[in-house]
Amino acid sequence: MSEEIEGAVVRRGDPAYDGVWAEMLWNDLKPQRFPDLIVRVASDRDVPAAVRLARSEGHRIALRSHGHSWCGSPLRDGGMLIDLSALNGCEIDPVSRTATLQPALSGREFVAALAPYGLAFPAGHCGPVALGGFLLSGGLGWNSGALGPAAASVRAVEVVTADGTALTCSLHENPDLFWAACGAGPGFFAVATRFHVTLHALPTAVAETTYVFPLADVEPVTRWATTAARRLPANVEASFMLATASPDITAATERPKVISFTGTAFARTREEAVRCLQPLRACPFAERALFQKTDEPKTFEDLYGTSSDFWPRGHRNVVDTLWSDTALDILLPALAAQVAEAPSEQSLVLAPLWPASRDRTLSLDMAFSVLGENYIAPFAIWDDPAEDAANIRWLRDTMRTVEPYGTGHYIAEADLTADATRARRSYTPDDWERLRALKAAHDPENVFHTYLTP
Repeated sequence: MSEEIEGAVVRRGDPAYDGVWAEMLWNDLKPQRFPDLIVRVASDRDVPAAVRLARSEGHRIALRSHGHSWCGSPLRDGGMLIDLSALNGCEIDPVSRTATLQPALSGREFVAALAPYGLAFPAGHCGPVALGGFLLSGGLGWNSGALGPAAASVRAVEVVTADGTALTCSLHENPDLFWAACGAGPGFFAVATRFHVTLHALPTAVAETTYVFPLADVEPVTRWATTAARRLPANVEASFMLATASPDITAATERPKVISFTGTAFARTREEAVRCLQPLRACPFAERALFQKTDEPKTFEDLYGTSSDFWPRGHRNVVDTLWSDTALDILLPALAAQVAEAPSEQSLVLAPLWPASRDRTLSLDMAFSVLGENYIAPFAIWDDPAEDAANIRWLRDTMRTVEPYGTGHYIAEADLTADATRARRSYTPDDWERLRALKAAHDPENVFHTYLTP
């Protein structure tokens, strides 16, 4: 059956296998898990043929859009990996404000393609992230406070099911599959080949206010900023970061650890953007800031450039996530102590406020679950393979510090290898049971790999 496939079929043992395998993950930390074969589809016509080939040879299927999964969900031992990276096109209809896109299209590419039409989409903060895995996981992206998780803008998804059938799913066609496609992430039990999405007006004025303080000031900074943030409108994205000071903040050889707080306003005019950021202007201890910029004009390319500085290619990464109902002025001081002891100065902790919007109605009727008032994501980032154990241990220790306060995880970035409950705890109990029932109904022979486990 492999002759039906226009793309490449690479089997373990083939001369090309090691090179192809290494390309399957963006992360330089690659788990030693090896599929029996990797099918690099040339077009979406190859997808049903690849599913039929897997069934004929008794392989379970894993999927890869662009390989940005931090914990390496696409790489499984045995079975087939279907590489969708050639499916990276999009069609934009500016009149209806809709688009059809393929799974390997990156968020940065999509945002750039939409801009000439005055349109936008809440794509991921990290530019190279492909939209396929991002949307299947719910999608916490730019301006989600106003627009909701990216899956809320999905109108329909074209999929290939476990028996090789091509279907369209939406609120009106195959609605159960559509519900699962909006949040099931790496446990989705079909191949998503196209997404039909609603577009939004492009924020033509973006402005950013940033304060950076010594990490020792974590408690007063957190109290002030969380109070001020409650007065921000939904179109201001606010977040904390605990990290090592960047070189543009200090020229010292040993850069200090810092807490930064940033508000990014997405608006129609410069005046509106400045007005939206007004609650952040009156910081009572601004004179103690190591760095401060108010109402700085930004473009989406600027925003992607900043995120690329934090997550450049060629590094080793492990990441985890936690939802919590505990106040950040309790969580962040505990995390600050961990950041101060991080073995790599590149490691950091993100804590966005309301990452999926304060309006919970925007995430209703989808598998994606908002599981707490607050959200944190520690990132261990390093270069030397000899430091793998120390950095992975740091991430696990950091998570143990705050897990007693946790109410769940976010499936897109959770370290599924850390604990067998990670996937289950990324959903409400009812949503988890519904996902399990739908998997059993639509993939009774377990053709698709389910969630990665330790």
